[in-house]
Amino acid sequence: MKPLILSVEDDVQMTSLLRTVFELSDYPLIQARSAKEALTMFLSEKPELVILDLGLPDMDGLDVIRKIRGFSQAPILVLSARSEPADKIEALDLGADDYLAKPFSVDELLARIRVICRRLEQTGSLPETEVFVNGGLEIRYQEQEVRLDGKLLHMTPMEYRILVLFSRNAGKVLTRNFITTQIWNSAWSSDMTNLRVYMTMLRKKLDHRFIETSFGVGYKMVREEPEAGV
Repeated sequence: MKPLILSVEDDVQMTSLLRTVFELSDYPLIQARSAKEALTMFLSEKPELVILDLGLPDMDGLDVIRKIRGFSQAPILVLSARSEPADKIEALDLGADDYLAKPFSVDELLARIRVICRRLEQTGSLPETEVFVNGGLEIRYQEQEVRLDGKLLHMTPMEYRILVLFSRNAGKVLTRNFITTQIWNSAWSSDMTNLRVYMTMLRKKLDHRFIETSFGVGYKMVREEPEAGV
């Protein structure tokens, strides 16, 4: 069963394009052209995936992300003409799972949706009791909780997935191609851009500890040594 998609887009041509794309790909689809309509549909129809434009007539799409995240963790893929890193960072930090800038490739959009679908299918597949500890960093996989020096960190779904990938490969240099292939199942140029955005956000939340840059190659999670006398 493919997930029910809620598309939130006010542009008539884009609305028509998305309808055609999803009908040809056999995705069940409902469409809203305003934030108010989208939130009403979300509550009544319970879609499993939201594709969201940020430039809506009655509310900024960022506020829609805030509202949805207030009561649901359903995946949100932002599809927007805003392409500045600051826009991506804010959307992702508020809880969007992915961000694709317009104009976009239909093939890339469908690839990203397939990755989200696989993640939905794999939810809950990690061992119940498994906990990763690296110095002051603790990841509780079953609860999907991350703590730094005992303090609970807020992680977006995508930040959490990337951090788990590093924890599963601690001490290894992960190339950018490897990371994007594992996370998005592709290595589009936009994936590389999104990865840089996510890494900036993730390293900031980790107080610039644990993850080092291997220049020209990728990134590595390093082991944090305990302080002397501890």
